[in-house]
Amino acid sequence: MKKVYVIGIGAGDPSDLTLRAIEAMRAVDVFFFMDKDGSGKENLIAFRQQVLARAVPEASYRSIHATSPERPKDGRDYEKGIDWWRGERRRIFREMLSELGPEEAGGFLIIGDPGLYDGTTQILHELAAEGFEIDFEVVTGITSLQTLAARHRIPLNRIGEEITVTTARLLAETEPATISNTLVMLDGRATFLRFKESDLSIFWGAYLGMEEEILIAGPLKEKADEIAETIEASRTRHGWIMDAYLLRRP
Repeated sequence: MKKVYVIGIGAGDPSDLTLRAIEAMRAVDVFFFMDKDGSGKENLIAFRQQVLARAVPEASYRSIHATSPERPKDGRDYEKGIDWWRGERRRIFREMLSELGPEEAGGFLIIGDPGLYDGTTQILHELAAEGFEIDFEVVTGITSLQTLAARHRIPLNRIGEEITVTTARLLAETEPATISNTLVMLDGRATFLRFKESDLSIFWGAYLGMEEEILIAGPLKEKADEIAETIEASRTRHGWIMDAYLLRRP
């Protein structure tokens, strides 16, 4: 039976590590890393290295790296592409986990929290369903949405109102009148521009927790173009962008 820890390490600031995350990391003998080839996200790799340097003596673990398959971007066959991508990741996980010795524990370091827009735990469940002997523990982490709220000094909820967490792909199909408190992740395409003539406010952040962090907030009518321009400039400068934002009706 393979023992594995799935550890949330926060959005981008090593200071956001929880004590439980540190304890779990110190129980790991082998850390597994899924690296994105040519993504330009070197500072995400550096963030994980900073986390390890702060929490775990280097001599106490070894690392296994694999290249993550590129997620399909062709919307015409989206579901089929995602099935292929998940199958490839499952195959790679199986190969990496097979490297664990009989008395060793493995660990995955998850940016943010493993329970929010991360597929690691589901892949481990699927491997277990296929007969792969694995026992895994999930350790929560600080999400980018929590960091977004903290940086803007706002609560995510208002009394008597719901909170919706969605992606840009689904936001593009949302009617403006249905938005009250909508948190959007995995955008980078400025999908909020379709609502720029509404009375919504936006609380936007990119590279949350990192040195490159950017924050913009205000009425969407006034801020939409500024944020869209910032997204493009930041993508050009860094080669990538990870942002999150709250759309809120007054």
